[in-house]
Amino acid sequence: MKFHKSGSIIAPILKKLAPQVGAKIIVEPEWGVAGQIIFKNGKKRYFRYSSLDLNTLGASEIAKDKDYANFFMKKMGYPTIPGETFFSDYWCGVIGSRKNILAAEKYAKKIGFPLMTKPNSGSQGMNVIKVNNLSELRAALQQIFTQDNIALVQKIVSGRDYRLVVLDGQIISAYERLPFSVTGDGRKTIQELIAAKLSYFIKIKRPARLKLQDKRLLNNLKLQKLKLTSIIESGKNIPLLDNANLSTGGESIDVTDLIHPQFKKLAIKLTADMGLRLCGVDLMIAGDISKNIKKYWVIEINSAPGLDHYIKMGAKQQKIVENLYLQVLKSLAK
Repeated sequence: MKFHKSGSIIAPILKKLAPQVGAKIIVEPEWGVAGQIIFKNGKKRYFRYSSLDLNTLGASEIAKDKDYANFFMKKMGYPTIPGETFFSDYWCGVIGSRKNILAAEKYAKKIGFPLMTKPNSGSQGMNVIKVNNLSELRAALQQIFTQDNIALVQKIVSGRDYRLVVLDGQIISAYERLPFSVTGDGRKTIQELIAAKLSYFIKIKRPARLKLQDKRLLNNLKLQKLKLTSIIESGKNIPLLDNANLSTGGESIDVTDLIHPQFKKLAIKLTADMGLRLCGVDLMIAGDISKNIKKYWVIEINSAPGLDHYIKMGAKQQKIVENLYLQVLKSLAK
């Protein structure tokens, strides 16, 4: 399948599948990420990146706002990750709030380190930073506030990171997400191993928002008492990021056929409760998703789950993604 220079998978997949439902796809030619779907009855629908005319606007907007989504999920009894929101000085002035960086520091002292910081409306793991002290907290929030006026400061929960994709009451795909890491060979330095992995991502046209000098990466090395020049013994795996987003170099393991009915039911119900038809449900589970596990948390939900990395796992995954978008086209035609 030929991908546009933007790397978006939506347009080429929809173009490939459209004839099966008698539809025509018109894509804006310069960037290839926005398009119009014209069905045989004359109905027109639109898409931009992975956002499609499927979920309602209100539900989609809530899903994009992590704090609002957490509020409603918690209200309905779903286990969310404990945390608070804090604002840039500019936004504090706009809304008349005192929940600035100083307030975040007081909160951090109260609940203790380490903590996770993330933009309230961010995606793809951008500026998701683990902090271990007040200095790191300040730096992380300042970095977030260059892009977003609202930041989440959350407790860290341990477990295995999964994403389940739901469409109209059915689980379409599920995979475990593993953080970006390198495996030693006894010869190359960590820097050389990282460079080789990033080069491989470029070769297979897999976008990864990660650079060799990423502060999160360097900080993780420091905590493990390692340097970029360190040589790792053969076979030893070194995790280098705390978030497992595929867009920041994470790996994925398909678990679609292994999900315990408990988690299938959870993801489907949560999607419906949040007013969505298409949703990526991110879970942190203290155990294996194939088992009935009592301890788990909803990390967040995504009303426009990107499957760019998932589709490149293999032929089986490509078929799953194509089936998902075929079902989307059929749903949009109604």
